[in-house]
Amino acid sequence: MFNTISMIGLGYIGLPTATMFASRKRKVIGVDVNQHAVDTINQGKIHIIEPDLDILVQAVVQQGYLRATTKPEPAEAFLIAVPTPFTDGHKPDLSYIEAAAKSIAPVLEKGNLVILESTSPVGTTEKLAQWLAEARPDLTFPQQKAEAADIQVAYCPERVLPGRVVHELVSNDRVLGGMTRTATFMAAALYKTFVQGDLVATNARTAEMCKLTENSFRDVNIAFANELSMICDDLQINVWELIALANRHPRVNILQPGSGVGGHCIAVDPWFIVDTSPQIANIIRTAREVNDFKPEWLLDKIKIAVTETLSRQPGRSMADIKVACLGLAFKADIDDLRESPAVEITNKVIQLGCQVLGVEPNITELPSKLNAHNLQLSSLQVALDNADVVCVLVKHGVFVEHLADIRAHAQVIDAVGLLA
Repeated sequence: MFNTISMIGLGYIGLPTATMFASRKRKVIGVDVNQHAVDTINQGKIHIIEPDLDILVQAVVQQGYLRATTKPEPAEAFLIAVPTPFTDGHKPDLSYIEAAAKSIAPVLEKGNLVILESTSPVGTTEKLAQWLAEARPDLTFPQQKAEAADIQVAYCPERVLPGRVVHELVSNDRVLGGMTRTATFMAAALYKTFVQGDLVATNARTAEMCKLTENSFRDVNIAFANELSMICDDLQINVWELIALANRHPRVNILQPGSGVGGHCIAVDPWFIVDTSPQIANIIRTAREVNDFKPEWLLDKIKIAVTETLSRQPGRSMADIKVACLGLAFKADIDDLRESPAVEITNKVIQLGCQVLGVEPNITELPSKLNAHNLQLSSLQVALDNADVVCVLVKHGVFVEHLADIRAHAQVIDAVGLLA
């Protein structure tokens, strides 16, 4: 049994995971470089939006099972859930994982288990083990002593849906990719603490590729829908009606198009496969390019709408035009703006010189990357009352509730089928 668990990274995956362990009366030490996040958690509050998580965090903090800090402390198991973005040219950036390895290395002890949860290119778990070995030559690792290593290392990715993280962490199957059989066995014993889904054993490389494959599969299917939406617009066909008709076929299930693809997984992970096999990953690369192009295509639609508005009102300039961007998150009913196509579109509308009203009901202030002088966070009603052009970029529930008001606006660009 693992009585003390350390979670490195307390973001959208790390905090819910740490909380689930703590809810099973395990002592959990959460580690994050963000002092605000640490202070918020230690107050029994959360710094992200995720249904049911706030109640659980409050309970486990008050009971003494979860405590946050900025510096790693000794534990029996260390789980790493830090960002894995890409650099220019879509090259994987593993600096956060390397930094996490170097931070926990001084407190590792014989018998510990280290698990990487961050979505990573194939071979990253082996790099993690190497970084740990370089930092702690007094200990042995799987690449040196295999089953007899002092420290065992595994890769165990999450596969949860934002907005349902608490439920899916418990109910979803979990892939366990140990660098050794011992590491896999130890990981299974750890996750059995709260996981009710199946725990499926494999090796680290296969587990890494499995997570990338899952998200690439979804990206390819979304790309089909997004490309179809652009073709239908060119042919003056209602894509939403078309998809509904096509999906009546018993073996067809086309997804819904949107303003692009966002989030830290689907918008990023396929590039990890392309980077490792650039001459072979043709469909995966093309899907990424299609989804990355969708915001540009929508921006052109917005430019046309703004130009038409100016032509009808020749006394006004671009600086007088107000554009409402409904939704900034990367998907409906969450506060996560990472890799959001809605943010990308909003930024580019700002660059046109328009006044922009950003409507995002799940945040209370604009992030610094959107803090422009001609952008303001607005309520839906204010935006509808004042905007010349309304762009529906995310299908938030509150927009569905006010569908009639949005539909009544004279100039609406609907990227998500709200008006269909």
